Amino acid sequence: MSGYELLARDLAACGRDGFTGEVRVTGLPGGTFHFRGGLVVAVESPGAPGPEALLLRSGRIGGEEWAGLVRESGGARWPAAGLIAQGYAGAAQLRVVCAMALQDAVFAVVAGSVDGCERAPSDGPPPATIAVGEPPTRLLQEASRKLAALLALPCPVRPERERPVPAALSYAAGRLGPLQREVLTHADGRRTARDLAFRTGRGVYTVTVEVARMLGDGLLECAGAPAPIPVRVPPGGHGVRPREPASPPPPVPVPPSGPPPSPATLPRRRPGASGITEALAPDRGDVAGNGAEATPGERPESQTGWKEFFRLRNPTTK
Repeated sequence: MSGYELLARDLAACGRDGFTGEVRVTGLPGGTFHFRGGLVVAVESPGAPGPEALLLRSGRIGGEEWAGLVRESGGARWPAAGLIAQGYAGAAQLRVVCAMALQDAVFAVVAGSVDGCERAPSDGPPPATIAVGEPPTRLLQEASRKLAALLALPCPVRPERERPVPAALSYAAGRLGPLQREVLTHADGRRTARDLAFRTGRGVYTVTVEVARMLGDGLLECAGAPAPIPVRVPPGGHGVRPREPASPPPPVPVPPSGPPPSPATLPRRRPGASGITEALAPDRGDVAGNGAEATPGERPESQTGWKEFFRLRNPTTK
């Protein structure tokens, strides 16, 4: 069973049972459906801006004013009464914002991946509810219709997948709409359509569709996947060279009987074998310290020997 079928089955069961509570959907981005008597009255998802984000980004109210209304309402997440009383928005406008946020959150859940669903009692009254709940089946059908229309575009995108950047054509484009200008301003190759929706304060479905259209018009572009690294296969092989058979080790000579003869003289050590001479030698590019260029393979005339090393370590030694 696919994630969408699982979601549709569980939500339809909540509608038949007249369920009141929460249905928590796990996945990417996932979300929470708030039910009241079998109808959906609110949906929250990290994949779509909530009603408060839509209202704040619209410019109708600033952050400080919003914080003040939240304090006056005793910490309510959606101070609708204060918004209306202070004249920031009318009751009809708030209803439209809540309905838009609900449908947009359902689309974000459907457009993502669903791993599971779980019923749970409500922790408290859900924020930004709509007055008349929606049947869950109708909400899912509408979200599926939007997703199908999005995927039917010439350059379809997903809300949390592609990360567009402005194309060269966008700088020479003529008349652009307000949303197109905002998308071009904030598209930097790191933000997805979902990120652009939060940045611009628009619905994630609206922004995702606009990104797909701008890709088709050449105003945006997405960086392609990196090209695979070519692997050179040796002739006649399959990418792995067969190991050569190891040659047998040479025979170990048997020492003659009796004690070994004592050497007449001790072996002389080659000067510089310890590496001290080479470590203290001047750079190859300066043979005598006067900037003369050394010939490859030539040994400098003046190099510090190992005895000089001890003089350097012990300056008082004569």
